[in-house]
Amino acid sequence: MLVHPGGPFWANKDYGVWSIPKGLPEGHEKPLDTAKREFKEETGFEADGEFIDLGELNQSRKKIVHVWALEKDLDISNVVSNTFPLEWPKNSGKVHEYPEVDRAGWFDIELAKKKIRKEQIGFIDRLMGIINYSQKKEPLEKKRYRQTTLF
Repeated sequence: MLVHPGGPFWANKDYGVWSIPKGLPEGHEKPLDTAKREFKEETGFEADGEFIDLGELNQSRKKIVHVWALEKDLDISNVVSNTFPLEWPKNSGKVHEYPEVDRAGWFDIELAKKKIRKEQIGFIDRLMGIINYSQKKEPLEKKRYRQTTLF
């Protein structure tokens, strides 16, 4: 499951912009606790169960993203995200609230790799290796994996 960023800048963008829910730790919060909290804030769903640690990847020179996967069946039509204020149009003086995530989606492996930020593709590959996934096995959308992350 991937999420699409909310706000007017991302509204008409699709390939290469979807992401794994992620966010910054608060205080001395442990990485997995941050991932659970951010997942709840960005989707409205609780993250509980047996987590699969997918490790870290550099998303940029300043961001290191740590990801966990979790097998869970979720109805993405029920995604509810926190919001953020943004002046839009820029320099208009008008501030609006936008959802941090405007939608979520379940995708097969190949489409997920096209939609996700290129810096996060490695997490999909890691998960496929861990669960010994191959195209001949049950499609991933039938065994849904929720991924959470922090940076």
